[in-house]
Amino acid sequence: MVRYLLQRVLYAIPTMFGVTLLCFALLHLAPGDPLSSVLPADASQALRNQMMALYGFDRPLPVQYVSWLWRALHGDLGMSISTGDQVSRDVFGAVANSLRLALVATLLGFVFGLLFGFVGGYFRGSALERVSSVVSVLGVSVPHYWLAIILVIIFSVFLPWLPATGGGPDGAPGWHWDWSHVQYMVLPAVAMAVIPTGIIARTIRALVADILGQEFIVGLAARGLDSRAILLHVAKNVAPTALSVMGLQLGYLLGGSILIETIFSWPGTGFLLNTAIFQRDYPLLQGTILVLALLFVVVNVVVDALQMLIDPRIARA
Repeated sequence: MVRYLLQRVLYAIPTMFGVTLLCFALLHLAPGDPLSSVLPADASQALRNQMMALYGFDRPLPVQYVSWLWRALHGDLGMSISTGDQVSRDVFGAVANSLRLALVATLLGFVFGLLFGFVGGYFRGSALERVSSVVSVLGVSVPHYWLAIILVIIFSVFLPWLPATGGGPDGAPGWHWDWSHVQYMVLPAVAMAVIPTGIIARTIRALVADILGQEFIVGLAARGLDSRAILLHVAKNVAPTALSVMGLQLGYLLGGSILIETIFSWPGTGFLLNTAIFQRDYPLLQGTILVLALLFVVVNVVVDALQMLIDPRIARA
């Protein structure tokens, strides 16, 4: 078991290195001037050269990459061009908000996805299976940003039950798990949970239907096990795949929630990325993308470890 975990960690190291290289290269290959957000249109060439030297943009790209990577390894992600603040402080604050929202959305998607998936796979050919199929298809088909707008119109405009934007009451700093804060999370979490619900439901429904048709299920029924015990065996076989899909969805929600967070003005990494893109803030973009990519790698390593604990056959394979 320890050897398997060490292998997964060692495999993650070159992946993380490749992430840093792609993160740096793609941003610097994109067209545009990173100083356009802080310099006036009639700025002199001398001022432009001074600012380029201040942020290190006058050096060759390989030198910039090595310098940025070395500082990033020591926890220094640079200074934001648009605000002048430390990127690490802005990024880690936003990551905490995104992680909080993504965990709630993933939990909702996991619970309802398992529910609809098990119901659809267990009651094959019934009306419940058709309902499960409709839910899973809608989950992966409905654009989540469109659903977010509809939720705002219904629950914040016509029925003013929940706030439409923000991450807390009156922009208060900090987070507390009370209703005054949680109500700001309800609509974005529901909008983000729709896609994971559909994906998990489709995956689990097909997997449960396949497992119920295998010979060992027939053997368990022949030994006199009741439906509850058989369902428990099915759940044990479904769990590794369910965890794998959940880990992927959590990573996707951490990095792919830019539209949802922008619509609801949720102060997370998606909202931060949107701001950095429009302001062409290279250090902020690089730092945010790097942290999100590394989180995605770490989440998948943790999921691999949990899969192995549930099903030791994975490590032996």
